[in-house]
Amino acid sequence: MSLDTVKHAAETPDTEQPWKELGLKEDEYAKIREILGRRPTGAELAMYSVMWSEHCSYKSSKVHLKQFGEKVPENDAMLVGIGENAGVVDVGQGYAVTFKVESHNHPSYIEPYQGAATGVGGIVRDILAMGARPVAVVDPLRFGAADHPDTKRVLPGVVAGIGGYGNCLGLPNIGGEVVFDACYQGNPLVNAGCIGVMKHEDIHLAQASGPGNKVILYGARTGSDGIGGVSVLASETFESTGPAKRPAVQVGDPFQEKLLIECTLEIFKEKLVAGIQDLGGAGLSCATSELASAGSGGMRVELDTVPLRDSSLSPEEILMSESQERMCAIVEPQHVDRFLEICEKWDVIATVIGEVTEGSQLEIFWHGEQIVDVPPRSVAHEGPTYHRPFARPSWQDALQADDAAKLARPANGAELREQVLALVSSPNQASKSWITDQYDRFVQGNTVLAMPEDAGMVRIDEESNLGVAMATDGNGRYAKLDPYTGAQLALAESYRNVAASGAKPLAISDCLNFGSPEDPDVMWQFAEATRGLADGCLELGTPVTGGNVSLYNQTGETAIHPTPVVAVLGVIDDVTRRTPVAFAEEGQLLYLLGDTHEEFSGSAWSEVVHQHLGGMPPRVDLGREKLLGEILISASRDGMIDAAHDLSDGGLIQAVTESCLRGGKGARLVVPDGLDAFTFLFSESAGRAIVSVPRSEELRFNDMCGARGLPVTRVGVVDGEEIEIQGEFSIPLGELRTAHEGTIPALLA
Repeated sequence: MSLDTVKHAAETPDTEQPWKELGLKEDEYAKIREILGRRPTGAELAMYSVMWSEHCSYKSSKVHLKQFGEKVPENDAMLVGIGENAGVVDVGQGYAVTFKVESHNHPSYIEPYQGAATGVGGIVRDILAMGARPVAVVDPLRFGAADHPDTKRVLPGVVAGIGGYGNCLGLPNIGGEVVFDACYQGNPLVNAGCIGVMKHEDIHLAQASGPGNKVILYGARTGSDGIGGVSVLASETFESTGPAKRPAVQVGDPFQEKLLIECTLEIFKEKLVAGIQDLGGAGLSCATSELASAGSGGMRVELDTVPLRDSSLSPEEILMSESQERMCAIVEPQHVDRFLEICEKWDVIATVIGEVTEGSQLEIFWHGEQIVDVPPRSVAHEGPTYHRPFARPSWQDALQADDAAKLARPANGAELREQVLALVSSPNQASKSWITDQYDRFVQGNTVLAMPEDAGMVRIDEESNLGVAMATDGNGRYAKLDPYTGAQLALAESYRNVAASGAKPLAISDCLNFGSPEDPDVMWQFAEATRGLADGCLELGTPVTGGNVSLYNQTGETAIHPTPVVAVLGVIDDVTRRTPVAFAEEGQLLYLLGDTHEEFSGSAWSEVVHQHLGGMPPRVDLGREKLLGEILISASRDGMIDAAHDLSDGGLIQAVTESCLRGGKGARLVVPDGLDAFTFLFSESAGRAIVSVPRSEELRFNDMCGARGLPVTRVGVVDGEEIEIQGEFSIPLGELRTAHEGTIPALLA
């Protein structure tokens, strides 16, 4: 087949092209022809198809995402916001922290190990591209029913991929979640987050300015793995019966990535780059068009100079390949030799593949023939914008009317005890140590808190003990009942988790996982959740610094629950003052902060005991969340509390169980006046935490809460080797531990 050059394309306007097979709509193909004034070449068509995919262009979501740029809270910490590889915030002492969460959902279902591994690799390169050293990763995960046979295929592979890649990089995995629900059966969610640290002056941006500057591709060779990759996989629904898309899943090499990281950091240290971009979704198509678009506008690339693993690759395949462990840098001519020298030292392949030009076009050549001549913004930033129709689902009112208040409650202490054991041993509430023990949580020696703590925390300065904390949360059951409130509950829980550790919440990243945008029901869920998150961030003062949208998470007609995952980043001046969840000192007093109401719809209790989902989720009071956060941070800093645990899924009894087992100490609890034992134990009212207070600090702690107007109730004492609910029942810690820790290993044996 002869090469499809720009000249040839102009001379053969009627040549049929596989635009439909590449995922483009008819009007999108027509728009490309209009932009170019001719039909696209095969290489141009390949570039537009991946860059205009849902995953890369956000074409269905950006009309709603713009709220994050419109409802921006006043926050002096923000240094780099939405639009770059990752957001950056100021954490003091001259340090900046960059963080982001992204999805690798569909690839991880097809090929669990590589899909998850390359998800970690991709998010780490996003952080690296900002100029930062990656210091920790997190992994919010969702799988199908815990007892479904396919979960035994997907979960171990995903966990092994995350652990294998992250452990090889030497990055501690400090947080995340694991949730089981049948709605994720054919569509697990594998979200990956990373935190990086740098000095303010080391921030780098993705842009190609300065005519004559060289374009250098460095890292792994380009192969046939991942052609179209996530850009195609994440932009369509799964069919229950359909061909496997294994060739589209990228293959990772963490040792190559480790070399790439150290090589890049040395290049940064010597200030050799004028702009940089990692190669992730859409590969070279993305890197070249985005760098050119964000810079002065012109770039010439000699595609045949790209180092290949497979010499049979066509130009289109090279442009679409999402092979891992690759970066693209813009380097001034006088720095090229030193740049290449450092790459050689680290055994990283580096090749000058082009240069920045004075023109306005992205031009790509193949053995001297021009195969691409496009305005780079039209590829990278001016893709389609869809105002998808959305409407409140016809079934939403009936779902919300089906309140959990009608469900049968335990009649006596014996039934309460039985339901507590059922709750703490259920897959979602059970210990996840079988999973987290496969991750190295303490490599590098700076991990201060890690799973199963409320938030992960790492020290970033060994002299001052400055540190950062991160938590990720999302409850798809709440969001199914009410997407607006569900998104705010995810934000509130993540915010509360960070504050409970003693860190001050600063900013958020998000990963918005939803079904097909072509379904008006799903688009309504997305619109409501996005609105809820934007409004919530405005009230809490935590700007959205960036994130990811993952759509088409459904198999056939069955969509996942709307699952907005929110990552909150916080800062702590001295990590030695952090607050763990463990009750470790006998005789300390247990205080419940916040108000408890009869709120069971969407709760863990309704799911475990009654397999029920209906009603309205717990109410959100973000003003109260902010106050609670301030109290938790002050109490931690001033030594008034020794342990803190937020109350969320499973209510108070779940939190107390986790804190008792973590510290190896029991607790005696008394049901407060005005509450019954059932509501006290199982309610999932938001804005609450349980803390252990040394007796010497009781008066000071109560005075602080009273002065700030936060409801506080003494509910018990750390004591003995069992959890006792006075007048109701008791359970020895040994029995609780067996129930809590045995579930996941038994399911996955």
